[in-house]
Amino acid sequence: MQTTDYGFIGVGRMGAHMARNLLGGGHTLTVYDTSAEAVAELTAAGAQAADSVVQLAGATATVFLSLPTPAIVEAVALGEGGLHEGTAVRQVFDCSTTGPKVARTVAEGLAAHDIACLDAPVSGGIKGARDATVAVMVSGAREVYDRHEQALASIGKPFFVGTEPGQGQVMKLANNLLSLAAIVMSSEVMVMGVKAGLDAAQMLDVINAGTGRNSATLDKFPRAVLPGTFDFGFATELACKDIRLCLQEAHELGVPMLGGAAVLHMLAVTQARFGPDSDFTEVARVVEEWAGTEVRA
Repeated sequence: MQTTDYGFIGVGRMGAHMARNLLGGGHTLTVYDTSAEAVAELTAAGAQAADSVVQLAGATATVFLSLPTPAIVEAVALGEGGLHEGTAVRQVFDCSTTGPKVARTVAEGLAAHDIACLDAPVSGGIKGARDATVAVMVSGAREVYDRHEQALASIGKPFFVGTEPGQGQVMKLANNLLSLAAIVMSSEVMVMGVKAGLDAAQMLDVINAGTGRNSATLDKFPRAVLPGTFDFGFATELACKDIRLCLQEAHELGVPMLGGAAVLHMLAVTQARFGPDSDFTEVARVVEEWAGTEVRA
């Protein structure tokens, strides 16, 4: 297997776009995923495929991760056949959302094998990953960040937020809680307005021209709620996971998050009603059902 500039593990909804953007930035790439179809799409674009995590970690010094859960990140990094067994890897950028506790655990575990691990979670959704406009929130060794800033800029807009493992995760969780709070609160006010006789599209125009505008009214409602598609591309189960991680970190820091707890409750109801794989924008459907009113164009 040839040596490449970078490796990428986890080329699903988000990772596939980020991997393509690394290729588009002129970087050679080795990829691995449990989905053969996902890997085939990237090899057709110029990447080379690895048969395992260890094989990939023997073909490149720098690995990106984009994986769905903290447990999977831990297993890929530190489990049997994990990155720590690689012969070439020396730094890892974890673009997953794991929470700061797991980020610290993984960083400490890899450091014992002379491998630097930096948080690099991203925000901006599938569209941002495709267009290379995601915010990339990096923390860890500054010298490693500086050496690979150009590659990070191929993925999105990088921000160096701190030198400690887990600080990038705290930044990501803070961002996600605000984003998810926006969709919950916007769902409530939009349903209220439509039930009172207001036009949904005009409501969004007014809100977006005023002080109430937010990521839900600007993007999520027009794209996924008004047309009734509920296909923004982020599973309710993962949204709940992110909020739980945020509340856990806030609790450990002694920061009260009563509003955050309410957001989690609403998304937990959404998951119970429509399933873990439902789109998180379906929280609007929960409010619609309770109110007996639909918000549509």
